[in-house]
Amino acid sequence: MNNAAPTPVYLVDASLYVFRAWHSIPDEFQDAEGWPTNAVHGFARFLLELIERERPRHIAIAFDEALDSCFRNAIYPAYKANRDPAPDALKRQFVHCQALCRALGLAVLSDSQYEADDLIGSAIVSMRGHGYRGVIVSADKDLSQLLDTHDEQWDFARGQRWGADGVHARQGVHARQVADYLALTGDAVDNIPGVPGIGAKTAAALLAHFDTLDALLARVEEVPFLRLRGAASAAARLREHRAQALLCRQLTTIALDAPLGDSSGHFVRGQADAAGLLELCDRLRFGPMTRRRLHEAVGLDFAASQVPS
Repeated sequence: MNNAAPTPVYLVDASLYVFRAWHSIPDEFQDAEGWPTNAVHGFARFLLELIERERPRHIAIAFDEALDSCFRNAIYPAYKANRDPAPDALKRQFVHCQALCRALGLAVLSDSQYEADDLIGSAIVSMRGHGYRGVIVSADKDLSQLLDTHDEQWDFARGQRWGADGVHARQGVHARQVADYLALTGDAVDNIPGVPGIGAKTAAALLAHFDTLDALLARVEEVPFLRLRGAASAAARLREHRAQALLCRQLTTIALDAPLGDSSGHFVRGQADAAGLLELCDRLRFGPMTRRRLHEAVGLDFAASQVPS
């Protein structure tokens, strides 16, 4: 009997690492046209560390392109309206980061109506159906709702990994309850209001008792009798804001039917584009150490790339 764990497919939340580099790396790198490239440099370092450490055979990099055209904006126009639009200097770097992934032979996922979370969710469900397990490379707490028996989430920067069984210790609810939990508490980062007056502890206690948001709303008359501080007022808020709670759950639930393009190859790392990588390195003015690491990480002969054609 074969008890080996399923083959992992690495699903990377790219935007998190691009933004992190944009905010943490000094703006001292420029491309051939004089635009900043600090985010691309940081993202390239992250990708290199991931590839060198894990040697992933199956990997896809998900990008956010639905910044104001996501299906959630149609449901709730204020969704993420609290965020300032990305400056042109950062938008250019996102394009470079996608080009870098493709040049390295990595599958890129992006869509104008679905966010990176939805693309990762759809990919993990699709690949699970083919016998793979997901390794979600992101610190985003929302993504924990996707974890199933063999899956894993990896906060790469902190070096922390956890599976579905580890979500409760981190968030106070089980993986399958994360979307309901966020629907109750709201999510200030995404401008999701939640139910006013329902905080993290109350939401966790309610879900521990009722298990789901649907059951909680169906049995809201039981809430005042719980041994819960402010139970009566919580019940009143739930009755008053029932429709809002259900709307918020539409926003916090990750879609599992986003278009993935041709995923029939199961996101196997493809052949690197030597010419494309060289041209990109020149355009981004990468130094020799970064160039060497990029070439060697994907099995290209760095010395040969330096010989004039």
